[in-house]
Amino acid sequence: MREVKVFDTTLRDGEQTPGVSLPVGYKIQIAKQLDKLGVDVIEAGFPSASKGEFEAVKEIANLGLNAKICGLARMVKGDIDAAIKADVDMVHIFIPTSKIQVEHTIKKSREEIIEISVECVEYVKSHGVECMFSAMDATRTEMDYLKRIYKAVEEAGVDIVNVPDTVGVATPFRFHDMIKELREHLKVPIDVHCHNDFGLATANTYAAVLAGANEVQVTVNGIGERAGNAALEEVVALLYAEGFKTNIRMEYLVETSRLVERLTGVRIPPNKPIVGENAFSHESGIHAHGVLKDARTFEPGIITPEMVGHKRRIVIGKHAGRHQIKKILEDAGYVVDEESLTKIVEKVKELGDKGKKVTDLDLFTIAEVVLGELRKEERAVNLEEVTVITGNKITPTAVINAEVMGNRKVTSAIGVGPVDASLKAVTELLGKKIKIREFRMDAITGGSDALADVYVTIEDESGETFTARSAGTDIVMASIDAVINAVNYLMLKKRKGRR
Repeated sequence: MREVKVFDTTLRDGEQTPGVSLPVGYKIQIAKQLDKLGVDVIEAGFPSASKGEFEAVKEIANLGLNAKICGLARMVKGDIDAAIKADVDMVHIFIPTSKIQVEHTIKKSREEIIEISVECVEYVKSHGVECMFSAMDATRTEMDYLKRIYKAVEEAGVDIVNVPDTVGVATPFRFHDMIKELREHLKVPIDVHCHNDFGLATANTYAAVLAGANEVQVTVNGIGERAGNAALEEVVALLYAEGFKTNIRMEYLVETSRLVERLTGVRIPPNKPIVGENAFSHESGIHAHGVLKDARTFEPGIITPEMVGHKRRIVIGKHAGRHQIKKILEDAGYVVDEESLTKIVEKVKELGDKGKKVTDLDLFTIAEVVLGELRKEERAVNLEEVTVITGNKITPTAVINAEVMGNRKVTSAIGVGPVDASLKAVTELLGKKIKIREFRMDAITGGSDALADVYVTIEDESGETFTARSAGTDIVMASIDAVINAVNYLMLKKRKGRR
């Protein structure tokens, strides 16, 4: 198994995602998580960009992580000095090399660019620090010139060269041939950096590895400039599936993905490969039936949800089949005969045909109505009183009085708004054992008294999820009711399952 190194640039190129700016504390959290994940190099930032950026890189460099810490620098001694003073293990220097970049940005002759590059590599190496060199916009640079400049920096002592597809125009076959030609020309390790403008970043990165690239540059969730970068989770999973070795601890991929999602505010699309909510979810009756028999029927097989820290979900909807609905109900402790199952399936499909997302709560409510068991079980949480305070110059605060498993509890919490405060108070009420994984609200009527439809997904300490909804004109109470309903039915499901 050939080993491929993983260079993560979430904290540098990833932070260049429009609208993303990470404070020092957030950067440190992500750096520690990346180290836990097992990345080989962390590009912590651009030290000369600002005082805060310099401090962030320096703090990360002094955390004592296993990963090498890299700082980006232009071909300017001031930039390089800033990176070195930030105590990095590696300085990543770059210079434009394509015709369009040279004409409109650096405005130097081709010979001058090579001279500057060699001089800067030698300057970095004279300080006892590793050096990575990037020919910016390499995929739009003439191959003869690219080979000349890479050979020149190799002879100057560079440790590794990076081949960036800066504007994401490469295609897998062309990029493979390009890297193969460079690999035959150079002795130093080759690293690649692919952008996703045409959705080919992962494919191009993989093609480069096949051609002999030694290291891949990636970001968590594929965040970055414009359409983003090659996604760490996709590249690593693909390399594993194809028999390459990395140092990544794949069981932390979902955990890392969700941390970066939370701290950057960039949401993970449900259909995101490997880490998205739907990555291992199945609704179609044919798919779900197959997966229930053997997961390899409609999943890659070599990558399982457990391997990446995910969970498989069988989803209810109008495409659902009898087998999956029966399995979900049986897992929750319901005994369903064929006649009752037929009625339940019909009602589920009726909801789906109306364009509604069918939640777990919907299914269990339908089943209990059909089976004549609705609300016979004792509720785990009985809401008694809710008080919410908000207004101009007043921190939104919620106080909830409820009976939880037979015990009276009163909790309070503050939030960025009344709904946020209320939901935090609910989780406090439950001892923080419940996480709200998804929260969505839609107005389903018009006017100032619009009816709000709230949809939630909760997750308990064992990782089990449950979906529910509630509707009402009071958005705070509709939100609380949805979460309380989900909690009650999750408890009910567990009690039935134990029986």
